[in-house]
Amino acid sequence: MYTPPAFREEDPAEIRRIIGEARLSTLVTMTGEGLMATPLPLLLDEQEGALGTLYGHVAKANRQWMHAGEADALVIFPGPDAYVTPSWYAAKPEHGKVVPTWNYLAVHAYGRPEFFDDEDRLLAVVTRLTDRHEQGRENPWAVADAPAAFIRAQLKGIVGVRLPIARLEGKRKMSQNRSQADRDGVVAGLSASGRSEDAAVAGLVAGRT
Repeated sequence: MYTPPAFREEDPAEIRRIIGEARLSTLVTMTGEGLMATPLPLLLDEQEGALGTLYGHVAKANRQWMHAGEADALVIFPGPDAYVTPSWYAAKPEHGKVVPTWNYLAVHAYGRPEFFDDEDRLLAVVTRLTDRHEQGRENPWAVADAPAAFIRAQLKGIVGVRLPIARLEGKRKMSQNRSQADRDGVVAGLSASGRSEDAAVAGLVAGRT
């Protein structure tokens, strides 16, 4: 990922936060059939390995896991993003030397993926993923709510993914290269757009997380 120094995110806690808040990531692998990618939710086990280990699952019919080979994979974790119009910059009426851009957060994780179909390990992964995304709901659903035989049958249709992270890249492009007046204009413009994603980016540009 091209990351100029001004946009480089190197704080391990912030990188973990971006990973944790990304509800859907993309697993990209190089295979003998070319590049393959699958959108999927992943969870980070921070206690496993120096940089943590990612867990998830793909459909057993998904050819990606069959052809991943012995090469590193890339997992893309997106954060909030928003279009930034130069009309918001204080510099526009001053000299007009401004162009549009895009603000965004992103983390790229690299590592060698492992795939498994052990029932107990699969059950642990789907249980942890479910608990993570059900938390906070008034009536959270649990894997144990379904008949055990039904769950075992469902597990036969998936393959687990384990990816020990070997390298992490983080990028926070939030108008750091603009003047304070320009950043204030971006915050005001995004805040007035009415889009929840724009409001999230406005908070990040203003320094609120």
